[in-house]
Amino acid sequence: MVTTSTPSYILRYFNLLGLAESIRLLLTAANVEWTEEHPEWPQEKPNQPFGRLPVLIEKSTDGSPDFVICESGNIERYLARTYGFLPADLKKAALQEQVRDQMADVLAAFVVSGRAISDEDKKAAQKSLDEIFDKFIAVQSKNIQNNGNTGHLFGDSLSYADIVLYAFIKNMVIGFEKFKPGVSDYVKPKVTPEIIKLISTVEADPKLAKVVLKSGNLSEVITV
Repeated sequence: MVTTSTPSYILRYFNLLGLAESIRLLLTAANVEWTEEHPEWPQEKPNQPFGRLPVLIEKSTDGSPDFVICESGNIERYLARTYGFLPADLKKAALQEQVRDQMADVLAAFVVSGRAISDEDKKAAQKSLDEIFDKFIAVQSKNIQNNGNTGHLFGDSLSYADIVLYAFIKNMVIGFEKFKPGVSDYVKPKVTPEIIKLISTVEADPKLAKVVLKSGNLSEVITV
């Protein structure tokens, strides 16, 4: 619940989707006041807590020092817990948080496949990527099915898991395509009807319209 004592936020990141898209969605879904800064890079690198972006600044409401944190997963979880997008029950929360960590494994496989040089290494890296990405899509599709195919991974309302899965697929289809052409063509055929429904459900949330419109409508792109 947002009150007069609810803090405002500053998000620092680059002007692209990347690791900040899920944070933008969480801030917007929480209906809090927030702005985004795009620091000059690498000039501002030494001024960040760990020399990396994203960084979240929670502005003080009582005169105490601002609260500053970094690392995308840490920021996501802090906001998700603060504004009720993760359940208080630790086991239920862990089921959602593991979705995010599984994404990191898929991204690591993408990085390895992109760095392979020899034909043998490329073949091995592609096989590993296919296996983990197909497994990831299958597991999340099953989660949606087991939840009644409502367009949510867990429960009947927008959750942390919904947001991070949406942002992950959006990065794969829209964000990464700018840096690695062909990623979108690899990902789109693998996206199941269950995940397409989740994407549509997230984008239909009126609270998120501002972010969705700015970064692109994934539902339109994924079905082309």
